Amino acid sequence: MDRVRDLASQKAAVIFTRSSCCMCHTVKALFYELGASPAIHELDRNANGKEMEWALREQLGCNPAVPAVFIGGKFVGSAKDIISLHVDGSLKQMLMDARAIWF
Repeated sequence: MDRVRDLASQKAAVIFTRSSCCMCHTVKALFYELGASPAIHELDRNANGKEMEWALREQLGCNPAVPAVFIGGKFVGSAKDIISLHVDGSLKQMLMDARAIWF
C-alpha cells in the first residue's frame, strides 16, 4: 500500500490501470480531454503490479481494482465514480483545485 500511496502523491492526477482495460482507456481519454496529464501506472506492465493491484482491491476497496483514480493524492474512485463526477460537473473543478489543469 505504501508504494501505491507514494505513486499517488507524486503528481496532481494519477490513474492506476491495466493496458487491456477498456474502462481504463475511457477514464484516461476523459482526463486528456479535460486538459489533464495524469501519471499513468499500468499494473500489468509493472514489476510490482500484482501487489499494487492487491492493495487497491483489499485495502482501498476498489472492485474492480482498476481504474483507480487519485486526485491531489487522495483516492477518488473507479470509472463509475469518475464518470459520475464528470456528469455532475465536479470532476473538472477537482482537477483545477489540485492544479492538474489550468483555465
